[in-house]
Amino acid sequence: MTTTLSGDSEYRLLIGGEFQAGGDGTYDIVNPATEEVVGAAPEGSVEQAQAAAAAARGAFDSWSRTTPKERAALLQAAADRLRERQAEFVPLVIAETGCTATVGRTMQVPQAATRFERYAAGALEPSVIPLPPQEMPATALAPGGLIGALARRQPVGVVACITSYNFPIVNMVGKIAPALAMGNTVVVRPAGQDPLAVVELVNLMHDVGFPEGVVNVVTGSTPATGEALVESPDVDMVSFTGSTGVGMRIGEVAGRTMKRQLLELGGKGAALVLDDADPRTAIGMISSVWSFHSGQICTAPTRAIVHRSIYDQVVEGLGAAAGRLTIGDPLERTTVVGPVITEAHRARIEGYIAAGREEGGSIVVGGGRPEHMERGWYVEPTLIADCRPGMRVVQEEIFGPVIVVVPFDDEDEGIAIANGTDFGLYDYVFSKDTGRAMRVSRRMRAGNVGLNTVQRNHETPFGGTKYSGVGRDGGSFGLHAYTELQSVVWPG
Repeated sequence: MTTTLSGDSEYRLLIGGEFQAGGDGTYDIVNPATEEVVGAAPEGSVEQAQAAAAAARGAFDSWSRTTPKERAALLQAAADRLRERQAEFVPLVIAETGCTATVGRTMQVPQAATRFERYAAGALEPSVIPLPPQEMPATALAPGGLIGALARRQPVGVVACITSYNFPIVNMVGKIAPALAMGNTVVVRPAGQDPLAVVELVNLMHDVGFPEGVVNVVTGSTPATGEALVESPDVDMVSFTGSTGVGMRIGEVAGRTMKRQLLELGGKGAALVLDDADPRTAIGMISSVWSFHSGQICTAPTRAIVHRSIYDQVVEGLGAAAGRLTIGDPLERTTVVGPVITEAHRARIEGYIAAGREEGGSIVVGGGRPEHMERGWYVEPTLIADCRPGMRVVQEEIFGPVIVVVPFDDEDEGIAIANGTDFGLYDYVFSKDTGRAMRVSRRMRAGNVGLNTVQRNHETPFGGTKYSGVGRDGGSFGLHAYTELQSVVWPG
């Protein structure tokens, strides 16, 4: 078993400023590339989850009354400390997630530090919105006159932050940093598959001086601790990133106590390649499904919806691109495609590939396991062509290195196919005519649309429509997500 970054002999929960062993023991975290044990995570109990929520409730009053400068200073200290310890965090994140060294060193840890820093600055953004005075006539309730008013953003309270396995500390910092910046307290519940770096991250935050109870962490291999937080009367808001099925369950339970919800759920990104698109650009961007964390990303353009006039060219180009991708050990710098998170998830992906074949799709490349990788949960980059809109592989989120291609004949048909799933997180439009691309984007039923690029702008409001979620975060919108608007009026 590995030792923790903090030098302790075991990974521990943090509840109300006290480090604790898991109430229900520990469970093993397994490296997806080697199938070896990375470390033993605490198996938190339901009682510990409830205690963590109570601790956050107890800390809320004093934390919410700290000044923005105080909160900013601590968030910046966390950013600085994480950068100092990047060389320690990166190997742990790679071992837990199976991400490649390139993704680990450029995206997983540095982006978490960047988010801390962004919301350190965000804590200083104005939280009061001045409103024009209004002349009001006398009523039976009160005398008339000029009535002044303002709206201000107040912290929601205690936030349960629950995240997915693909980007464990980046996604978590994207929740806890804006929540803390606005004066909320948090209970952190990382994904069960890879919680160790998040546990260490919370330890780091404790070390830089966040007060007791402001940041708490509970972990577990089952949904029990997460469910306890969603049900807790001490939790005011649930911020969740993960599957649509779990998000729907959270919505049901949280709704009983009228909790605020921020749900970033599944995606089935459509890449709409119009007849006037540059095929090379489209091919390069769509193939990012394979090259970026083995397709385990909800924003990936996994559905290539291609005009029939360039359909064969795009399919051929994607097939050639897949053949140039190196599958292997995530620690090797030349590796582009690593494993998927668990053996069970690999089996799920393989089930979809089989369904695609059975429903009439053509497996152009991939479809199996790489023969040279004797250990690890690898799936070959897979391209399924000749798909129809109603096929399971076109409709359902696979969350793996699989691209499906659907032809269309005219713009309206292409847009209808793109909009024809339950998801609406991130879609893409490819056209050399930027005016046309912008016009088409208005018809896409998605929270985000990329025009000729899969690059992100992190200041945009991020979130989905339909079954892809509720609410928006990102940039200043992330600050707004963790606040309640309070109106204040007075006589002029």
